[in-house]
Amino acid sequence: MPRRMRLVTWNINSLRLRLPLLEKLVRHLAPDVVCLQETKVPDPLFPEDGVKALGFEHLHYRGMKGYNGVAILSRHPLKPVTQTPVWYGKEDCRHVAATVCAPEGEVELHDFYIPAGGDEPDPETNPKFAHKLAFIEEVTEWFQSRPLNRTVLVGDFNIAPLEHDVWSHKQLLKIVSHTPPETERLNRWLQTGFVDAMRHFVPADEKLYTWWSYRNRDWKKSNRGRRLDHVWMTPDLLPNLHGMTVVREARDWESPSDHVPVVVDFSLSD
Repeated sequence: MPRRMRLVTWNINSLRLRLPLLEKLVRHLAPDVVCLQETKVPDPLFPEDGVKALGFEHLHYRGMKGYNGVAILSRHPLKPVTQTPVWYGKEDCRHVAATVCAPEGEVELHDFYIPAGGDEPDPETNPKFAHKLAFIEEVTEWFQSRPLNRTVLVGDFNIAPLEHDVWSHKQLLKIVSHTPPETERLNRWLQTGFVDAMRHFVPADEKLYTWWSYRNRDWKKSNRGRRLDHVWMTPDLLPNLHGMTVVREARDWESPSDHVPVVVDFSLSD
């Protein structure tokens, strides 16, 4: 039986603040690779020693002070993918990519943190929303121009594309993260050669969330969630996809992120 790889994606909302929660996650789930978003740490201050102590000897990250930041933590060697564009002309640390070199084979892994887009879903009056839409368009064009195989794309996309990716489709249609301009663009990106790995296990007519606002005093009771975090795979990996878990209990950890980790298990050999 082929050895399985366990991959976790998580918007940790400050790596240094929540390093103990990362340790808890690793202890409970024993992932092979962890992709983080919103690390909020400039590269010289990245806590390499603390992360390597968790078993991740191979790191590839891009970060800045106080905002954004993405990181790939791996037990397997990494070959950085260096020829990536400067999205929207901004060096704001929203994408990092590497080839994971496991004994069973290689897989290209992309970790994204897409702009949130502000509050007003109008690109004419809201530069943040314009940035978000243009970012997705640029990424879509770039992936359309690449040969895609054995590729995994994960991250906080800040978009809940499907009706049951939000607690109320009707009430959120004009709320940034679920508006048609965002969801239509995200779907076009998906169609460049990927499959929604989370919805491979959970049908589109079932509710599925990965984020609950800090404003919800009792997030479980209100359950006003959104699926902002995603895992996509190229179709050639789909037969090797074994399982997916949304780690909801992480929302109740001490000083939690408002996002919870998503776990996928897959193999790299037939």
